[in-house]
Amino acid sequence: MEHNTTQMIHIGKIIETELHRQDRPVTWFANKLYCDRTNVYSIFKRKSIDTELLLRISQILNHDFFSYYISELDSTDL
Repeated sequence: MEHNTTQMIHIGKIIETELHRQDRPVTWFANKLYCDRTNVYSIFKRKSIDTELLLRISQILNHDFFSYYISELDSTDL
């Protein structure tokens, strides 16, 4: 089985970009996630993320981060 290994999703960068697009400070985001700023910066560095955490982040930022994975699935030969 061949896998298409072109551009892999870096979900942390996508989350960081969306947070900046919404002009929200990291401290606001950390408070919403009930964590400290260092944890938020750790999230930004992650290439993958737990689905429960991704759901919480999607709700906080009102943005469907799962759609990036759906797009990746659609563009991959399964």
